Amino acid sequence: MFNYILGLFSNDMGIDLGTASVLVYIKGKNIVLREPSVVAIERESKRVLSIGIEAKKMLGKTPANIVAVRPLRNGVIADFESTEKMIRYFIKKVHNKRTLLHPRVVIGVPSGITEVERRAVRESAEQAGAREVHLVDEPMAAAIGAGIPIQDPEGSMIIDIGGGTTEVAVISLGGMVVAKSLEVAGDKMDEAIAQYFRRKYNLSIGENTAESVKMNIGSVFPLEQELTMNVKGRDLLTGLPKTVSISSEEVRIALVDPVRKIIEVVKSVLEETPAELSADLVDRGIILSGGGSLVKGLPDLISQETELPVNLADDPLTCVARGTGAYLEELDNIKRSKKRNI
Repeated sequence: MFNYILGLFSNDMGIDLGTASVLVYIKGKNIVLREPSVVAIERESKRVLSIGIEAKKMLGKTPANIVAVRPLRNGVIADFESTEKMIRYFIKKVHNKRTLLHPRVVIGVPSGITEVERRAVRESAEQAGAREVHLVDEPMAAAIGAGIPIQDPEGSMIIDIGGGTTEVAVISLGGMVVAKSLEVAGDKMDEAIAQYFRRKYNLSIGENTAESVKMNIGSVFPLEQELTMNVKGRDLLTGLPKTVSISSEEVRIALVDPVRKIIEVVKSVLEETPAELSADLVDRGIILSGGGSLVKGLPDLISQETELPVNLADDPLTCVARGTGAYLEELDNIKRSKKRNI
């Protein structure tokens, strides 16, 4: 009852603390913030200059005394201090300034991280001002956010392709029966595209440019009409600015390795899935979520490789955040249930 009363005066929040971006869900208000997970810092003083959208604009463009960093790598904290400052900034940005109460926070984390890494996420949120911190595995959060009936006795499969990790899980009766986390996702796709430019065109491009190529013309399955795009970068031979035209067919070649690894982990999860749940997947198929799932042709390719129907979740970018929000809405019920089971 006390927590319920506190909740009336506090903007409790669910956070998708992603490698590429942070999304914040406020109880009763849906998603209120979506910004890149980037922090710009002055090298000597360690002073934070900007966070989020403004900091991302600085990637690859900063002078020697400023560094733009991603404090999370592969879904886990790589820079504790920067992560704490980033979470504190986002909490302050969305929290009701008229209240003095600190919020309760639910954070989505990769299913494969260690207990030490979980503790680091919890502590960073507590240091940033959270009153309570609850962690939920990203595949479960993504499944809830995608509208999968996780409490059903039938099996459901979710593939969440974020920036740092790909989460694959088969869910039944409110739990993950088989789950695997792979440190290959959107960021590795961007790296593969940048490497292709270096090999094929002797052209150096930045993170933002590689991501733009992926989202605009990237594909992993033949398109009805192939796309082209002009890409600007620095010629590695002359050191001068240079523009090249690249096709979606070439991007498909660039993405072969990271996509192959994702499909391998999907097949591995399917191989470990109990027979009865495998039978359910023939009808229910697979749901794709996360920003990486938006690469053109990915549902078709996974369907071809697994011989199962594959569908993109509604608004796949926000599934984990909406899932943490749904968990937040049921937090008091979950706590009561745990107490009864002790």
